[in-house]
Amino acid sequence: MQAGVDSTVPRRELGRHLRQLREEARLTIKVVSEALEWSMPKIWRIESGATSMRSLDVEAMCRIYGASPQMTEALTGLAKETRARGWWHCYGEAIPGWFEPYVGLEAAASHLRMYEPQFVPGLLQTPAYATEVCRVVSPELAPAERERAVRVELARQEILDGRRGPAPQLDVVLDEAVLRRVAGSGQMMGEQLRHLVAVSQQPNISVRVLPFSAGLYRAERANGGFAILEFPKDGLGRRTEPPIVYSGGLTGALYLEKPHEVDSHAAVWRDFEEISLTEELSRKLITTVAEEYGG
Repeated sequence: MQAGVDSTVPRRELGRHLRQLREEARLTIKVVSEALEWSMPKIWRIESGATSMRSLDVEAMCRIYGASPQMTEALTGLAKETRARGWWHCYGEAIPGWFEPYVGLEAAASHLRMYEPQFVPGLLQTPAYATEVCRVVSPELAPAERERAVRVELARQEILDGRRGPAPQLDVVLDEAVLRRVAGSGQMMGEQLRHLVAVSQQPNISVRVLPFSAGLYRAERANGGFAILEFPKDGLGRRTEPPIVYSGGLTGALYLEKPHEVDSHAAVWRDFEEISLTEELSRKLITTVAEEYGG
């Protein structure tokens, strides 16, 4: 497995294969749960990639599904990978349970497309900006907990320079409101915006601004920002993991992977490509706003 990637991707891959085997065997979750003496929610968690697996349990499922010896061997091997742990596990509860799968998927992705209408994305935040965002959105955290949460955000950024494996392509679209909404102080915002200009000149990072002058657009009906994650291809040119859309909230997150869900968000992204400023014009606008903040 790629450095920095934990069990998230293997769990999801194993769950898909087991669900496919069950459906091909024409067995319901209820029938399988009764045969294995497991709860129905456990089967659902396995198939959705929400839990790690023991090889013995995978073997038991494969027997019920009538899987071939070759498939059983492959899936029991994959089960061992579902117990791996990524770098972020040492931070414990600093990462909410609903966000942890995203960190694993982000670390495995080869291409990330992010739309953000309110904040600079965590991957591009300065330490001061990240601290202020954490203070505002998680006021219940004690200072030590807040510090740990910020360290997680900053550690995530290491995927962009190759320290955790091949660096992904990161394409970001920011609503102009992100530039205008003050976080902390004018000096802090000026530093954050200058940081955006600097990192946007890296070959694997694109930052574009959706200006107020663009008017209304489809994503305004969405509940906040979203990210579309795509994954590397294998030696035969096939995706190692289907694309997925992530949309986070205050107390949970949506992980959308049905083709029509991904296609709908991809269509919105194509709108962004049409109405956003070019990278060069975006840098000019960001620089202008940074100068307005001074500092």
